[in-house]
Amino acid sequence: MSTIPGIDPSVPPSGTGCVECLETDDQWWFHLRRCAQCGHVGCCDSSPNQHASKHGAATGHPIIQSFEPGEDWVWSFETAEYYDGAPQLAAPDSHPIDQPVPGPAGRVPSNWQELLNQ
Repeated sequence: MSTIPGIDPSVPPSGTGCVECLETDDQWWFHLRRCAQCGHVGCCDSSPNQHASKHGAATGHPIIQSFEPGEDWVWSFETAEYYDGAPQLAAPDSHPIDQPVPGPAGRVPSNWQELLNQ
C-alpha cells in the first residue's frame, strides 16, 4: 500500500470536539476539522480560535479533513487547496450527528454568528 505524506489512515480522531476548546470553560467552535496525520480535532478558521490551523502551523502536519457529518473533503495547508473525496481514515469520520453545531452545547453565545471569522 502506498502512503501519502501527511496522511496516516490508522490514527483515530482525538475525540468528538475541538481539543483546545474543550480544555477551557469559555471556548466554542463552529465547525470541526481533523488532522489527517495525527487525528487532532480542532475548530475551523471561521471559529473564534482557529485551532485546526494553529495545530497545522505548530506541527507542520499538512492536511486536514472535515470532521462534519456528510462532508468528504480535505484541505492542504501546503498548496492552500481543497480536494474532494477524502481518503478513508480510521473511524469515526465525523463528530456524532446529534452533537450541536456550533458547539459544545451550553457554551455557544447567543450572538455567535457575529463572532465568526470571515
